[in-house]
Order: sequence, then structure tokens, then C-alpha cells
Amino acid sequence: MKRVVLIVLDSVGVGELPDAAKYGDVGSNTLGHIVEKTKISLPNLASWGLGNIISLVGIPPAEEPLAAWGKMASSSFGKDTTSGHWEIAGLLLDHPLPTYPYGFPDEVIKPFCAAIGRDILGNIVGSGTQIIDDLGALHMQTGKPIVYTSADSVFQVAAHEKIIPLEELYHICETARKILTGKHGVGRVIARPFAGEPGHFYRTANRHDYSITPSPGGLTQVLTEADVEVISVGKIVDIFAGVGISRSLIGHCNAESIASIYEAIDACSNGLIFANLIDFDMLYGHRNDVSGYGQALEYFDSQLPAIMDKLGPDDMLVITADHGNDPTTASSDHSREYVPLLIYEKIFKKVNLGIRPTFADLGATIAAYLGAKELPAGKSMLNELI
Repeated sequence: MKRVVLIVLDSVGVGELPDAAKYGDVGSNTLGHIVEKTKISLPNLASWGLGNIISLVGIPPAEEPLAAWGKMASSSFGKDTTSGHWEIAGLLLDHPLPTYPYGFPDEVIKPFCAAIGRDILGNIVGSGTQIIDDLGALHMQTGKPIVYTSADSVFQVAAHEKIIPLEELYHICETARKILTGKHGVGRVIARPFAGEPGHFYRTANRHDYSITPSPGGLTQVLTEADVEVISVGKIVDIFAGVGISRSLIGHCNAESIASIYEAIDACSNGLIFANLIDFDMLYGHRNDVSGYGQALEYFDSQLPAIMDKLGPDDMLVITADHGNDPTTASSDHSREYVPLLIYEKIFKKVNLGIRPTFADLGATIAAYLGAKELPAGKSMLNELI
């Protein structure tokens, strides 16, 4: 009876990948730059070996780390949520998901408008908070939903909850998901509800993501096929379009996700608890909020001992990320970075796992630990840990 608690610190990258120039991300180092700018204290992560992964101002390498440590490179195309999480699960993208730096073409927008019976506003690249400031009042006057995208492969629909009720917004996004297939198969369609009055709009916690369906054979699927429970915390269930998820717990913010991790550990005796902590990316990376990002890291660090206290003798706890989002750069988009790798299990060796060539090595390790079959990609690290 074994459990794995896999926590993805959304966007906490640890330095540019060798191909960062192709993505416009030369010089990005999300964690390194935040630590340098804010002088935050992360004593618990430091004791695990966070400062052994990369050089961090004020966080020296641990002489005897509590965990095995390393970092992972992405071997998939892209730098978004979908590609990052899928790669962790052993599913590699051999082609980039489509992006729309000039908005969506008529062959997408015209059938979308016809299907929902409304015209739209926007159809531009923009920040989610800025676009509701710019177009929210007009949206309230006209009832037209706001469509926008970013540097990621996303089709986002923003609507005021008093103008377009949540269920209708969700239906609009489900309609978009059905249209956005084939060459226009974006990674995610995202419902972005907001509230408030002009000049004081704010996004609510009722966001919902509609992902493309993952390829067969990923971590969540092979585990459920092996009768191993998979509990999703936060947006994991959306990222995998529900495939291989036994049940899901809420996680609209980091605090909520951590509470759900506690709940999942108490309820699950054998399986994978797969959690995403969204605040780092959603609230701070995309808004270039260096101070807020640092405070969120300190908050997670403060919760780590309580999570460890809940672990049993055969439990593995893993901390990693899915991409970067360096708030100290001019860009407010994701960045192409290595991600940290920290693996704790009572009897595991506390060793340097080096630079893994793919995030999929982590998924392969978890599958092997929980007794499931091999994944489409990745090499298990168990022989290095035991």
C-alpha cells in the first residue's frame, strides 16, 4: 500500500533551457530572480535541498538534504500548462499546440458566434485582468462575451457573472471546445468569469478549463487501469480532461489546494495525489508581481512540515513545476525553463539526480513505484533512489 503526493508549483522554473532563445526567454530564471529580488526565507525547502539544485541568494546548499534533488528539462514543444503536465505524465508533444498572436481567424470565430448566438468582443492577445478593465463595461452594455488569448495555446472567454450566468458561460466554452479541433486544437479553452463594476472588476474563483483529450497511456490512465486511485487537486482534472482521474478535490488557490492535499492524504490509502498550486502562475507570474510571488513561496514553505507529518512510511512526496513564469522580466507570459525536482521517501537515498532530459522521467518513476506499467516516455529513477 503506497502513496505518492505529487505537488506541481505552477510556473516555479529554475533557469532557462538551452532552447530558450527560440521562445524569447533568454535570461529567465523564475526562482533564482525572485529569491534575489525579495530575499525571502525558505528554510524547509532549503533543508530538502532546494539550494542544491541551483545557486540561490541566501539559500545555501544543504550539507545533508532531506530529499533527492535535481532538475528536469522539457523535451516537448511549448512552455504551457498542458504540455508541462502531460510530459510529467509521460506524454510528449511532438508538435507545438497552436497559438494565435494575431487573434483567431474567421474560420474559428464565425462558427463560434453562430453556435452561441452572440457576437464577441476582443479576439486579441491580452492580459486577463487588463482585458476586463478595457472591455468589461462594453461587455456589460452589449452582452457580448470577451474572447482573448495569450502566448499560450488558449481560447479564453471572459464574461460578467451578472450578464452571462456561469452555466451559460460554461456552455459557451464547451461549444468552443467542440469547434477547436484539428489544426485549431488549442491546449485549453478557459472560462474566465468576473464580477464588480467598471473600474473595479475582479475575476472570480469560478474559472473552468476545458483541455484537449490526452493521448492514451499517460500516468493517470495506467494507474487507474492498475486499480490505483488517482486523486486530482486543483486544475489537474481539467488538464487531463478527466482521463484517469478517480475523483477530484477543489483548489482555486494555494491555500485551498493545500487543504485538499491534507484531505486526500487522510482519505487515500493507496494511490497518487496529483496537485497543482495555481497562485504562483495565475496571481503573480502573469502579473509580474515579484513580491507576491515571493510571499506565496514562503507560504508554501511554511506548510511543508505539516504535509510531511501526514506521510506514512511508504509514502513518496514530490515537488516540481511545469514551466517558468519569471515576474522580473518584461514579459508576463510563461518562460521556457528547467523545473525543480525534489523527491522524498523515508528509505530513498538523498542523492543528486542530475539534469533529467525530460519531465517524463518523473512519471516513469511514479508508475514504477506504484506498480503500474511503463509509460510512453521517460526512464524511472527508482534504481538511483533505492
